[in-house]
Amino acid sequence: MHERHVPETVFFRWAIKELARRFDCEATAEAVAAAREKVPADLLLRDANVAALLVDYGYQTDDTWPHAELAERLPCRVLPLLRLETLAQRLIMRHDTFEAMLDAFVAGIEAARAAGYVGLKSIIAYRTGLAVQPTATAAGAAAAFVPVKEQARRDGRLRLAAKPLTDYLLLRALGIAERQALPVQFHTGFGDSDVDLLGANPLHLRPLLESDAYRHVSFVLLHASYPYVRELGYLAAIYPNVYADVGLAVPHLAADIPAVLRQLLGLAPTSKVVYSSDASQIAELYWLAARWGRWGLGVVLDELVELGALGRDEALAAARQILGGNAARVYGVPWP
Repeated sequence: MHERHVPETVFFRWAIKELARRFDCEATAEAVAAAREKVPADLLLRDANVAALLVDYGYQTDDTWPHAELAERLPCRVLPLLRLETLAQRLIMRHDTFEAMLDAFVAGIEAARAAGYVGLKSIIAYRTGLAVQPTATAAGAAAAFVPVKEQARRDGRLRLAAKPLTDYLLLRALGIAERQALPVQFHTGFGDSDVDLLGANPLHLRPLLESDAYRHVSFVLLHASYPYVRELGYLAAIYPNVYADVGLAVPHLAADIPAVLRQLLGLAPTSKVVYSSDASQIAELYWLAARWGRWGLGVVLDELVELGALGRDEALAAARQILGGNAARVYGVPWP
């Protein structure tokens, strides 16, 4: 896919043209890569006017900067998020009993805000799907722990995908998030090939959203839930604690970004739509996402002004909300 087909996508071709203009070089991948070597990563974030990064460190390589180095190198605030399934995997590898693992898991989440985390993140959609059973029990989780631990011992590593265990741990995390008013991000919609797209439909979360047990938890549903964009817009319009995050759809849908934003804003309040990039590893992705996110939002807001649905001042206010204000409010980050 990377060698043969990615270069044939609109995203790749447009990105090369945009970056070539930025680096003042020929519009080829080779020329852009050579020119990029002379440009520090922080300069691209300055160009993009990125004011804050909310970073999930659950997906790392040997080349990934740790939090302290990232915060030191970049020209913006860097605020961490705690990935629940990765935390659980580490603790299952470390502890021999379900009770010890659960105690450590609960303690880690209880201490998250004090440790500087501004929110939690779940990738349960990748593991067992978003149809979380609200009735998942400790007994069922404890029974599922036994073969999971045995496999971890055999393999020396773990990819947690036992539904009674993942569901129960998520419910425990949501209970803590409810008490501490911690926002929780959920992967929804498209992603890598190991996600079952049918199970990543955000409508599966409705039993949790209907529960009074989590009404103080801000559910931030990531990736515009693509292709379930309209479903996400509906949830954000119905439930006061649901927010539609457009990262990954921005920038990877490229020329189709206005269509995604148009669908969301057809129903979702502008106070519920959150810009992000979902970028990682490559500085150009942050730059492209900021550039195309503003462009796509500008296209849609201009249409609404032309239609008479919004005044110019209302459109500018909506842009400020979506591009930063809503996220600042949800995650408790100071914002001008």
